[in-house]
Amino acid sequence: MANSSGEKPAEVEERGHWGSKLEFLLVVAGNVVGLGNVWRFPYLCYKNGGGAFLVPYLVFVVTCGVPLFLLETTIGQYTQEGAITCWRKLCPLAEGIGYGGHLIVLYASMTYIIILSWALLYLVFSFSSQLPWASCNNYWNTDDCVDFSAQNDTLPLTNGTKSMSAATQFWERRVLAISRGIEEIGSIRWEVLSCLIVMWIICYFCVWKGVKSTGKVVYFTATFPYVMLLTLLIRGLSLPGAREGVAFYLLPDLSRLTDPQVWIEAGTQIFFSYSVGVGVLTVLGSYNKHNNNCYRDCLYLCLLNSGTSFVAGFAVFSVLGFMAHKQGVPIAEVAESGPGLAFIAYPQAIAMMPLPQLWSVCFFVMLILLGLDTQFVAMEVVMTSIMDMFPSVMRRAGRREKFLLFFCLTCFFSQLVMITEGGMYVFQMFDYYACNGACLLLLCTFETLALGWIFGADRLYGIIKDMTGVRASGFFKFCWLYLTPLVSLGSFICSLVKYQPLTYNRRYVYPAWAYALGWVMALSSILLVPGWALYKLLTGTGTLSQRFHHLCQPVLDSPPTQTRQTELQNMGAEALQPLTAK
Repeated sequence: MANSSGEKPAEVEERGHWGSKLEFLLVVAGNVVGLGNVWRFPYLCYKNGGGAFLVPYLVFVVTCGVPLFLLETTIGQYTQEGAITCWRKLCPLAEGIGYGGHLIVLYASMTYIIILSWALLYLVFSFSSQLPWASCNNYWNTDDCVDFSAQNDTLPLTNGTKSMSAATQFWERRVLAISRGIEEIGSIRWEVLSCLIVMWIICYFCVWKGVKSTGKVVYFTATFPYVMLLTLLIRGLSLPGAREGVAFYLLPDLSRLTDPQVWIEAGTQIFFSYSVGVGVLTVLGSYNKHNNNCYRDCLYLCLLNSGTSFVAGFAVFSVLGFMAHKQGVPIAEVAESGPGLAFIAYPQAIAMMPLPQLWSVCFFVMLILLGLDTQFVAMEVVMTSIMDMFPSVMRRAGRREKFLLFFCLTCFFSQLVMITEGGMYVFQMFDYYACNGACLLLLCTFETLALGWIFGADRLYGIIKDMTGVRASGFFKFCWLYLTPLVSLGSFICSLVKYQPLTYNRRYVYPAWAYALGWVMALSSILLVPGWALYKLLTGTGTLSQRFHHLCQPVLDSPPTQTRQTELQNMGAEALQPLTAK
C-alpha cells in the first residue's frame, strides 16, 4: 500500500530462523568452546589440585552450568526475542538483567578482539624463515635475553636479575612495547592496529546478514579448531616429557578442596565457559523453531564444552612438559594462563620443536578460529537485541548493515587505547573488572530468582514439555528455585571476600584512580538490574503495589502450541500482538 505521497513504504524484514538444526548446534558450540577452554581451564586444573579440581568443577556444572544453559536457551526459543525484549514478555521488572548482560558482552567484545589481533600478528610472524621469538639476535632483545631452545640448563642470572626468555622479550618489547605503567599510554602499535582492522572487517562480514551469514560461517570456524586441537594433541603427546606434563596437569591434591578460592575459580570458569548470564544463549535459542528439542541440545552442548576443556589440557600440558624437560626446570615454572600461555609459554615451546613454523601456524590458526566464533556471536547478540527492541526501524532493508558498521566503528575507536604502549594495563582492567566473574554470578542470581520464583519454575517446566514433547528432569526445577541462586550468590559473596587488587605480572601496582575506575566498570552492569526495576516502579501508574504486581506479570500467559503459533504467523505481524497479549 502506498502512502499519501505515492511512495511505497520500505518492507520490514522477517526475523528468520536458523537454516538448519546443525547451524544452531555449530554456532552455540563455536561460542561456548572458546579461548578459555584452551588457555584457562588447564591452568586452573594444575593450580587448584589437578584432578581434584574436577570435583568443584563438576559441582558447578551440575548446579549452575547446565540448568542456566537450559534456562536461557528455553526462554529464547519460547519468546522468539532477544535478550532484552524477552524480559518484557516474561518479567518486565527484571529487564535490567538484559541490559546488564549486554553491557558485559560489549566490554568482552572489545577485549576479545584485541586478543585476536595479537594472535593474527603472531600468525603473520609464523611464516618467517626463523621464528622471531626463537632467538636473542634481534634489535628488541637485551643482555638479559636467554635463548632456551639452545640450552638445557636452568635459568641463569644476569646482572642480579632473573633472565627473560626470548619469547617473553618478543611479547613485551616487540609486540606490546609495554610502558612502565598505565600513566604512560604512549603511541599506538601500528602493526597491532593493522591486525585489529583486519579482524573487525572479518567479523563484520561474518555477521552483516544476520543468521543467514553467521549460520554458514560456523561450518568452518566451529569445526576446524577441532582439527587443529587434535593435531596439536597428537604432536604434544609424542614429545619427550609429555608424560610428566600430563601427570602434573591431573595429579590430584585433595587438600586443595578445603580452599574457598578453588571453588570460586571453578564457578567463574563455568559461568564464562558456558556463556550464561549475558543473554548469548537466549539470542541464539530465539532463532530456533518453536518445537526444536532444546532440552536434548543443551545436554549435548554442555558435554561437548566440558569435554573440550578437559582434552585441551592434555594438548597444553604435554607441550609444557616437553618445554620443562628441554630446559631442565620444574613444570610449575613454565605453566602459564591467559595471554602468558598463548603468547609466551606455548610459542617458546613451539620454537624448540622440529618444524616450528608449522606448529606455530596450527596453534595460532586454532586460537583465531576459537576466538572468532565467540567474537562474532557477541556482535550478533547485540545486533539481534537492538533489532528486536526497534523492529519497525531496524528491520528495514539496509538498516542492519549500517548500524552494524556504526557499532564496529564505535568499538574500534573506543579500544584504540588498548593497543598503545600502555594499552596492556588498560586491557587488563577491562578483563579483570568489566568482565568480572562476580558480575556474572550476581546477574545469574537475579535471573534465576526472576524466572524461578516470579515467572514460575512450574511454568518453565511446562514450556519445555510443550515445545519439545520431553518432560525435563525435576532436578532442573529444584536448581532454578534453590540450588542455582544459592550457589551463585554464595560464590559472589566469597569472591568479594577474597578480592585481590589487580596487578601486572605481580610487580606493577595500579594507581588508586585506576582501581576506582575498575570498580565503576564492574558495578555498571550489576546496578542496571535494581536501577531499571526502580525506574519502572517510579514511572508506572497506580499504587506502588499495583505497579509491582503489573511488572511481575508475564505478557504471554501460556506457551502457544505449534499449530497455534503457525496460525498466528500466518495472520501477520499486525494481528500477532493483540492475540498473544494477556
